[in-house]
Amino acid sequence: MSGLILAGGAGRRMGGVQKGLQSLRGRPLIEWVIERLRMQVDELLISANAEIAAYQRYGFTVLQDAVKDRDGSLAGPLAGLQAGLRACSNPLIVTAPCDVPFLPLDLVQRLRGGLLAADADVAVASVGGRPQPVFVLARREVLPRLSAYLEQSGRRADGWYSNLRSIEVPFDDASAFANVNTVAELHGMEVQNSGRTHDQA
Repeated sequence: MSGLILAGGAGRRMGGVQKGLQSLRGRPLIEWVIERLRMQVDELLISANAEIAAYQRYGFTVLQDAVKDRDGSLAGPLAGLQAGLRACSNPLIVTAPCDVPFLPLDLVQRLRGGLLAADADVAVASVGGRPQPVFVLARREVLPRLSAYLEQSGRRADGWYSNLRSIEVPFDDASAFANVNTVAELHGMEVQNSGRTHDQA
């Protein structure tokens, strides 16, 4: 099992800074994600398109997108997944964004269970009936179809996996999937989770 942390976004809603490097309770957001995801996988990769050296210091392979939009802008998380599928050394890869510091500690176990039970190509986390398309477990064999979708300017994750054998795996704790898009949201999370310990699910 490989894990891929998606840190390749432009962070426009946060003023163009790298979200994964912003601090929550004295630690960069990506450190919270690394701590919770690496115990669930055999190999950890990071998708990033800026501040590469800052991400490399964590000791994991850092991958850059091979696909960009025609205007040179970033193509989104699917481009990061494509890079991860090309580089991973295991038959399954799970993705998680760098700005969700309290992701479930049983994320991989439950996604894998759903994928295998349904004999699916892709398993997607879901909360309250709403899919969380950046939390995906995919088989390495889907790479050619993902590459073809990106080459056709496809960018929506649900548009890609809707043409695959996919399964949604329900999770109950919506707070575990809370992400940070703005400075205000980061400050709000700091206050709301001030008593939460690193190992709480």
